This record gives sequence, C-alpha cells and structure tokens, in this order.
Amino acid sequence: MTNSATFAGLDPVTLSDALRVAGLPGFDRWQDQIRRTGGCADPIHLTGWVLHKDKTTGETLHHYSTENEPGGRLRVACGNRRASRCPACAWTYAGDTYHLIRAGLAGDDHRDIPATVRDHPRVFATLTAPSFGAVHNRPDRGTCRCGTRHTTEDPALGTALDPTTYDYAGAVLFNNHAGDLWQRFTTRLRREIAARAGLTRRELPNHLRLSYGKVAEFQKRGALHFHAVIRLDGPEGPDTPPPAWATVDLLTDAIRAAATHSYTSVSVPAADDQPARTFRWGTQLDVRPVKAFGDGSDITEQAVASYVAKYATKAAENTGTLDRRIGELSELDRHQVPDHTRRLIKACKTLDPLYPDRRLWAWAHMLGFRGHFSSKSRHYSTTLGALRQARADYRAAQEREALGLDDNEPDTVLVLADWQYAGHGHTPGESALAATIARDLQLNRETAREALATLADEREW
Repeated sequence: MTNSATFAGLDPVTLSDALRVAGLPGFDRWQDQIRRTGGCADPIHLTGWVLHKDKTTGETLHHYSTENEPGGRLRVACGNRRASRCPACAWTYAGDTYHLIRAGLAGDDHRDIPATVRDHPRVFATLTAPSFGAVHNRPDRGTCRCGTRHTTEDPALGTALDPTTYDYAGAVLFNNHAGDLWQRFTTRLRREIAARAGLTRRELPNHLRLSYGKVAEFQKRGALHFHAVIRLDGPEGPDTPPPAWATVDLLTDAIRAAATHSYTSVSVPAADDQPARTFRWGTQLDVRPVKAFGDGSDITEQAVASYVAKYATKAAENTGTLDRRIGELSELDRHQVPDHTRRLIKACKTLDPLYPDRRLWAWAHMLGFRGHFSSKSRHYSTTLGALRQARADYRAAQEREALGLDDNEPDTVLVLADWQYAGHGHTPGESALAATIARDLQLNRETAREALATLADEREW
C-alpha cells in the first residue's frame, strides 16, 4: 500500500513511473513479491511453472505458473552480499554471517555445535597491512604530519601525504597476495602451537585442532587487514575439549610469533621496472581474548559476531572505488573516483601484463584483492549454505502447509518444475517503491527488536 510519503522527493521521471506501477492491476501482487524478497534492489525475474502430483494416483495436487503474475514473472531475491548493491540481501547475508560466527563462539544446538566451545581458548585477532608510505591520519595526540587536525569525515584521511613517493604498486600487490599470506600464517601458527606443547607439527592433530572464521576489511588507505576469531579444539573438533596445556595465553603468544616469523611472508618476483618484493604483516597486531559474557570488555561473543557480520557485506567502497568490475579507465572519471583510489586502480592496470597470472586488472575494483571477504576453516561452525538451506526448508514447509500438502512430500508427492531466467532489476519507479518496502521491513525489525529488549529488561526487574 502506498501513500504520499512514498512519492516525496522523487524526480519527475521516477515519479511518473512509480505512479504507473502503482496503478497497474497486479500491483498488490507485485508488492507481495517484493516483500517476499525483503525489498531486494535487483531481483531476479523467472518464468515457468511447478506441478505437484500424487505419486500413487497421479492426481494433480497443486499447479503454479507465472502466467498470472505481474508481467508474467516471479521475482526472487538477488542474494548479493554487498550492501552497496542490495541493502536488503546484504542484511540477510550479514545475519547469516552473524549466526555462523556466533555459533562457533557460543555453540548452537540446531547445528550440532556444543555450547562447551565457550570453554575453549578463543581470541579475536587483527592482522594489518604494512606501510606503503605516509598517509593523512588522526593520531590520538597532536595533529597529522601535514599539520592539520583532520575530522573523522575528512576525505583526505588515508590518502598519501606525497603521492609521488607512495608505493601504489606495492599496495595493490599486497592486497592481491593477502590470501596467500593468510595461508602461510595459519600454517606457521600450527607449528608455533606445536613447538610450545613440545610436539612436532605431525603430532599436533592427535592432540588439537585449530579453527577460525575471518573477514577482510579495507582501510581508508586502500590496504587490507583481516579480523579473525581463532579457536582451539580437541582432536575431533568442537565436540572435544582441547588439552589442558592449550590456553588463551599460549594461543596469543603463538599468534604473535607466527605473524612475525620470517616464514610468514610472500615473495613477488621483479618484473620490468618493478623490484622484487617480500610482503609481511604490518607491525600493528591486536590479539584479545573473547569473553563469553559482558565483563566491561567490548570483546564479547555478540560484539565479535556483529563486527564480523558488518564487514562481510562491505568491500572497498569506503575508499571511493566502484563496487563492480571496471571495463576501462574512463569509468573512473564518470564516477568521480578520488585521486588516491584512482592511482591504486591505475597501478592494477599497469601491473596486469607484468603479472598476468594474478589477474590484477580483473580485480582492480577491489584494489587487487581477489579472495573471499569472509571465510572459515571447515570445523569452525556451520556453513552459509546450511543456513540458507534451513531457511529454504522452513519456507517450503510453510508453503506446503498453506497448500494443504503432505509433510512427507518427498515420499508421496512428485514435483515437476521448469524455470527460465527472464531478466533482473526494477524500472525507476519500481526501484523507488521497493526501497520504501525495504525501509518498512527494516523499521518493523527494529521495532520488534526494541520490544524484545524492553521485555527482557522487565523480566530482569
């Protein structure tokens, strides 16, 4: 249902299209479709049908076709994790990431992760990028080296003090090799843990397993760092306790040693006018124990899971880069990409033919980084796929109940379906209306969350 506030502030073209959409006969059904996507900004359009038949009698129990849908199409959520592309789907992705990370910290009975993981050694570690040159910053005391006390929103923050000497090539090559550097770090970390326990690396799996969940974050200067929850389990994973010698202090000491060890480095050969480089983690390393309950510390299970979920839906957008692949450098002018970020992107273009296997130009919009923004070890907790499947199974059960179909459908009902891709996205008016739906849904969630919080407080009293 629309109101005058829905159309406030729209440009004439968008307003005209929104009014056209709102006046169509199937508008109510269109709104229902968009609500089911969560207010997706770029829904996938499908055409097709699904048929439910009784396996024994051959009776048709239910038949659905998109023929009677608005425009003859069914719209489903795009599933994009980037908040800059689709806030609605990014919200769902962030929620899944939150539950994935928190399950590895607090346990989850529904996903066979015992609550006893709370008793395992767990830390929240941040590994940063090295320096590639001086940048404008906000020191705790005094002013920036440029002599200015920058505000938190100053666009100069993170940009090079002297662009002529800043190592833009080194910055994008570091981003490009950050995944390799993380792999070397985890390999060395296992060796450091084994050495502190008086074990060989080969013997360690018989006593202990290392698990982690991590997320990448772009600093304003365009360099990556990683935030990681690192946990020690017994040899069978989270179901078994680690040995008594596996403590938070041992884990913290091993992380610091692994991050600074000479093995934890990645070498990039010289090419043309580019020197040979060896990349290591930056000198800033933060390792803090994760607390099960609030004790005045901000490193609680919920805070850590929320922090990781927040950055799982972001990429390099805070640097001013594009959130999609770049076809040609002229796009930087059209989108008014800031100078510092522009130089990093141009470095990707220049380095691409020198290191063709690294595909730097293909990932120039990510300033060279081509890894997964969030990832985890196999036994850390559940998977995003399992969370999505659980949500799909729940919705399918709701649909079967609404249609009066047997709960044992796979055994008694034959399901036939045929779906075809028919496009994606919205018209300008549809986009404005979908954004309104998304805002309403978000407001409802926030209201419900506040009500639950108030109820919890009242129960405590």
